[in-house]
Formats: sequence, structure tokens, C-alpha cells
Amino acid sequence: MRKILTADNSESFINEQVNESYHSFHGAVEEALKKYVIPCKIPALAKTGSVRILDVCFGLGYNSAMAVSAALEENPDCEIEVIGLEYDPEIIAKIQEVNPLLPFYPKYKKLTPTNLEFQEGKVKVKILLGDARETAKQLPEDYFDAVFFDPFSPKPAPEMWQVPLFKEMWRVMKKSAILSTYSCARMARDNMAEAGLLYDDGPILGRRGPGTIATKWEF
Repeated sequence: MRKILTADNSESFINEQVNESYHSFHGAVEEALKKYVIPCKIPALAKTGSVRILDVCFGLGYNSAMAVSAALEENPDCEIEVIGLEYDPEIIAKIQEVNPLLPFYPKYKKLTPTNLEFQEGKVKVKILLGDARETAKQLPEDYFDAVFFDPFSPKPAPEMWQVPLFKEMWRVMKKSAILSTYSCARMARDNMAEAGLLYDDGPILGRRGPGTIATKWEF
């Protein structure tokens, strides 16, 4: 992997196997806030006293660390649970090499390829290491308030944007949950719809097209 500096001075890496960055060149931290935390309404959820977040393709953990930071800023007594799905232990190891300006991120330094969970106060973070298409099956139904869906793009990783995984997302989402992703690819949106997710445009950041937000359609 090759380290890069994005436009907001936060660090990321290029995965040279798929030739894609783990974050937007426009700004890794800004992307976490504007494409995931805000669309999924994390501060509003924090006001309820508890938030459960599924971080699909956890990577360096920026998305969920931003969410935890925002939730605690809104409600310091909030109970927060983050479950991350991640395939590559190498990117988990790289958490030690980056220092984004996120208040809670120093706690993420406890995560390593051999230590995949920790608790800090009322915040629990756990990574399930393996193929997300399989590890998602271990998750409970109707459980998560927010899903951050952040695989590599559909071209190099089409298997991550298929109906079966989106059906798992539908299964684990609460009725009120929101899924957010950076992609607006037609294939991804069509497969979301087939899995029972209602999609709409998400924010535009560093790309010509918008992201996608989706909610759970009850059959």
C-alpha cells in the first residue's frame, strides 16, 4: 500500500491491487462526515441515547470514528456500538500509521490485526475480519441504526455490490435505519432496489455524481 495525503490534509492509502484509494482525494475526513455521518443523521440518533452503526469495509475506521466523535459531541452519555466488517488485516495494521483530526480516533489505535475489539466508556468497537458477504450473516436482524457502505467501487469489486449482500443489509437494518454509500452506480442502485432498499441521491463530494442513501422497504 502507498500512503497519500488528501486535500483536507488527512492521510489515506492506495490499495495497489485494485488501484483505488481507501478515501476520496477531496478529503478523507471530510468524506467521512459529509457522506456518512450527516446523511445517516448520527447527531440526531445520539440524542436518543444510543446508536448502533454497521461499518461495511471498515478500512482505517475514519467513517465510524467520525460518527463516534460526532455522537459524543452531541451527547457525551450516548451508548455507541460499532461493528466493522473488513477483509484485509493489512489495512487494520495501518491504523497505527495515521493521525486524522478526529477526537475519538486515538482510541482506535487499540485495534490491530490480532486485537479486533475494545470498549472505551460507553463506546464499543468490534471488527469482524473476513469476507463481508459471509460475516454479515453473523449479525442480528433489525439491529443497526446506520449502515456505512464503503467497499471499493463496483468496477474492481462488483461482488460487493450484488443483491445478496444488500439483502443482508436490509435484514440487519432497523425500520428507521439509513444506509449511505459514496457510489451512485446504476448496477448498485438496481441491486439495492431488488434487495428491498429504497434509494435516493446522497451528497456530492469530490465526484461528478452524488452518493446514495437508502432506507428499508417493508414488504
